[in-house]
Amino acid sequence: MSISKDLLEILACPKCKGEIQLNDKKEGLTCGTCQLTYPIRDDIPIMLIDEAIPFQT
Repeated sequence: MSISKDLLEILACPKCKGEIQLNDKKEGLTCGTCQLTYPIRDDIPIMLIDEAIPFQT
């Protein structure tokens, strides 16, 4: 099971309130502005700033 498109449309980055997108591996939600990825565990997005992972460059 993956994140529904309806849910993805209403979720926002908790840090900047900007748009988030499902990453390529479908294992997290990414915010391009904050350069953070919020993990998805057991089909539940963990939308906590403390749990976010910075982008690896």
